[in-house]
Amino acid sequence: MPLSLFFLLDGVVFATWVVRIPSVKDHLGVSTGGLGVALMCMAIGTGLAMTVSGRLCLRYGTRRVILAAISLLSLALPVISPADTMVELCLALAVTGLCYGTLNIGLNSAAVEVERATRRPVMSVLHGLWSAGGLAGALLGGLLLGSLTTSQHFLLVSAFILLSTAVLARPLLRGTVPAVASTPGRGGPRTFRLAVALCGVLAVCAAFGEGAVADWSVLHLRDDLRAEADLAAYGFSAYSVAIAATRLAGSRLVARFGQSTVLVTGAVLAVCGGLAASWTGSVAVAFAGFVVVGCGLANVFPLAIAQAGALGGPAGVSLASSIGHAGMLGGPPLIGFLAEHVGLPAALSAIAVSSAAVVPLALYLRGAR
Repeated sequence: MPLSLFFLLDGVVFATWVVRIPSVKDHLGVSTGGLGVALMCMAIGTGLAMTVSGRLCLRYGTRRVILAAISLLSLALPVISPADTMVELCLALAVTGLCYGTLNIGLNSAAVEVERATRRPVMSVLHGLWSAGGLAGALLGGLLLGSLTTSQHFLLVSAFILLSTAVLARPLLRGTVPAVASTPGRGGPRTFRLAVALCGVLAVCAAFGEGAVADWSVLHLRDDLRAEADLAAYGFSAYSVAIAATRLAGSRLVARFGQSTVLVTGAVLAVCGGLAASWTGSVAVAFAGFVVVGCGLANVFPLAIAQAGALGGPAGVSLASSIGHAGMLGGPPLIGFLAEHVGLPAALSAIAVSSAAVVPLALYLRGAR
């Protein structure tokens, strides 16, 4: 369905930015702490978008919000690369984050509508397609690192996304599903809101690890482990393969083993993989560690957002995603600040800490259900 292709395109855009982070850092000559400040501006933009995007979805429909947001995101992407000062980069990333946050609320709210209309769990599969898009974007980025500048790369991807959006716009709008109003459960509005917020906290634990791998794995492989630039770019590709494959199998895994087992087992895998990738001196072991992190965290975020959407519709998705994406986009700046003081390998160990927090949350939510 057209919605799935927009998840795919979103992943392509995100990966395009990720593989060029070292190039942007080198162009400005900033430290890891300085890069962390720039990434924080992106997180702020995303956070601001998520405070209003739920209401936009309710007023204009999720599909229209998706089309507007992905078009604006495509136009914002090429603005990042020409930045010659930290101020310019921070402003460009803030605008990009604003568009990215709005797009993600629209996509996840539309996915919840489809789940309600079809009574089938599709969130993990759609997020798997996002990861597949991330894989495609990372592979393309690795191939183009030596032949195109960052500006040329971003312009190429921007043109592709805009063309794809124009082709898919009408089919996406034809597939619109009426939004279903949600009402608080028997525990009352306060208990209802707390349950949605806890789904967001569960999402933030996963998103922290995802954001850390996305924004810092390439730099870790290149600078700490001395991998070649094109080989380092494929580190995110390996992670994307793992997370995409595991998400595509997510519905079957949950049906067979149960949601809590999937969450707890995944958290344990992510802890082990995160520590291995952070502290090894081997490029091969680091690759394997990032793969294990991807397998472990793959289904945590989509399961958390799906549950929040089932409880609160677009408003629930907006609240949980706002919390969750604070980890996705706020985590990388924190890694940068930590790396400035203790080094990047030690900072990346925070992936294991956030992943471990999934275990008590998953067990608590199982008891609450």
